Amino acid sequence: MTDLNPYDAVLLLSFGGPEKPEDVVPFLRNVTAGRGIPDSRLEEVGEHYYAFGGRSPINDQNRALLAALRAELAERGVTVPVAWGNRNWDPYLTDSLRELHDAGARRVLTLVTSAYASYSGCRQYREDIAAALGTLAEEGRYLEVDKIRPYFNAPGFVEANVDAVVGAYERLGVPPSPDAPLVFVTHSIPTTMEVASGVGNPASYSGQHLDVAAVVASRAAERLGASIPWELAYCSRSGTPFTPWTEPDVGRSVTALHAGGARHVVLAPIGFISDHMEVIYDLDTEAREVADELGMPMERAATAGTHPAFVSGLVDLLLERAGSDRGEVPERPTVGVLGPWHDVCPSGCCYRQAGVDSGVPAACERSDAMLTVA
Repeated sequence: MTDLNPYDAVLLLSFGGPEKPEDVVPFLRNVTAGRGIPDSRLEEVGEHYYAFGGRSPINDQNRALLAALRAELAERGVTVPVAWGNRNWDPYLTDSLRELHDAGARRVLTLVTSAYASYSGCRQYREDIAAALGTLAEEGRYLEVDKIRPYFNAPGFVEANVDAVVGAYERLGVPPSPDAPLVFVTHSIPTTMEVASGVGNPASYSGQHLDVAAVVASRAAERLGASIPWELAYCSRSGTPFTPWTEPDVGRSVTALHAGGARHVVLAPIGFISDHMEVIYDLDTEAREVADELGMPMERAATAGTHPAFVSGLVDLLLERAGSDRGEVPERPTVGVLGPWHDVCPSGCCYRQAGVDSGVPAACERSDAMLTVA
């Protein structure tokens, strides 16, 4: 497949991040809009951005991924505009869609920089798309926007993570064993969101991670010639201490492994597609401090980034979705046991809380498949 018809543009949609110190508080205002958090608290929250010069790496990483996607599409003879938009910082989603419309696009296929299905990884992006389309419609600009399916178990994403785990153990200089286990890491979410992510889906947010982590660990073990003891941990918990979030925290995991006899550790940020702030601060800074205090050598595996297999796989997903929309039956390859996710989200998919409709419209879904809570 080399045809993106009926789509005439592609949008890379991401979270966004500050580019300089003056951006930090305005960016965090956008992220926390509606929660009434004072600027004084946002200044405190922003300290980890200030520690890196007030600049998040996420925008540069999106620029690199954008260039890689354009090059891969061009290599395959697919000539469509590929734009980039963010939920929380410039270039904003609405502005990017407006520019695509004014350049002649009418059907846009979106790739979000979150591989997993959950409220924050899928539905919240679709709510922002719906809001942007509403704004554009008020201006007399009309677009149809779809998104590719969640791709956590797509072969290219898995291959990139296998390479990363193997590379981390090679740098560590110690083979995998109970003395040198592997900790997969992803972003923590509220447990209510975790439960909701599994309603009507083959697995919840944590289940998706466990499925793909098992494959990555198994394939990396084959290449390294030794089985890999592994577990899943979480980072970047936020909110009040009274709200339950998915656990364990990665720092506690490292501490517990050390107490259990491990003397080395590899961290693999499988929940992230690039080295943005949650990776360089929560893992490269905070988790490393924990490991250093324990005298425990630690290596952090790379994220997928612009790994050739990952980029190629993303383009495969774009072309796959276009083929499906044309009424074809393209191959939908996955690894693990869960199989491919739905192309079009059912109405009610990935609520913030199971069975609770916030009333916020979401794009890229079908209304003829209402979900019920078991």
